[in-house]
Amino acid sequence: MRLGLALGYWGRGPDPRHLELAREAERLGYDSVWTAEAWGSDAFTALTWIAAHTSRIKLGTGIAQMAARTPTATAMHALTLDHLSGGRMLLGLGLSGPQVVEGWYGRPFPKSPLTATREYVDVIRQVLRRQGPVASDGTFHPHPYQGPDGTGLGRPLKPITHPLRADLPVLLGAEGPRNIAQTTAIADGWLPLYWSPTRTGVYAKSLADAPDGFLIAPMARAVVCDDIAEGLLPVKAMLGFYIGGMGHAAKNFHADLMARMGFEDEARRVQRLFLEGRRDEAVRAVPDAFADEISLVGPRERIAERLELWRAGPVTDLLVTAPDPRTLRVLAELNS
Repeated sequence: MRLGLALGYWGRGPDPRHLELAREAERLGYDSVWTAEAWGSDAFTALTWIAAHTSRIKLGTGIAQMAARTPTATAMHALTLDHLSGGRMLLGLGLSGPQVVEGWYGRPFPKSPLTATREYVDVIRQVLRRQGPVASDGTFHPHPYQGPDGTGLGRPLKPITHPLRADLPVLLGAEGPRNIAQTTAIADGWLPLYWSPTRTGVYAKSLADAPDGFLIAPMARAVVCDDIAEGLLPVKAMLGFYIGGMGHAAKNFHADLMARMGFEDEARRVQRLFLEGRRDEAVRAVPDAFADEISLVGPRERIAERLELWRAGPVTDLLVTAPDPRTLRVLAELNS
């Protein structure tokens, strides 16, 4: 099982620790570093900055949001950074949810998310293969555009720049069972939002047809500390925000996923408290057991024991959000 460093997205401003953490991860032998985006900093710019200050570590978007860019624009970002970094790019994509797609990007959330995702990935693959002009008669991402409000003058094009790799890896952040199953068919890997090494059966059916070499790369908060309850607080805060705030009361993929993982009553309570404006209560209502299952928190000996559970399952890459170099070093030592 390879290790990666997941830096996430910025808060109020750039995090001055991110570059040094990325360079330390490279020094310790981590395989990859990942950036993200929500409705603030973007994933590609921060990753390019890291690329310029490292030489070996792979560079992943975990995740770049599909609604933020057309598939050809995303492919341009990926092929450009792949060239500049010497072939280190890993393209992680996610559809997000209606609240973000419509509220932030000002675009309609697709009525058929699976179809929209499939079309998006197909266009990117066409760009990267550069075997001919990009052409698609898709519902969501037609190329060239031939809608009633167009000029009718569009023509199929292929990229001027020759991509460095036609097989640049594409990974998808998927949560629903059908979406995960489709991911095994159209992508090179999957970026789970929550992963419990003791509940892998939750995903067994969706992953049944995954091909050899398929990447499974969940993200997990990791911190070496003596006080487990205190160490879990950032995990609970994240869960409270995602389960309560990253979606609508009637449509929240994150809450639905927690429910499928055996915490349905707790997920609905967290969601209700958050939507009522009782955010501190929502965070406290997140079960310690669930937060603990999906993270690596505690003294070195406890993390060593729990890390073996992750290594024993199908995970190929563990992407850790670690706040300090010491935690990065301990994980590298334990995983060697």
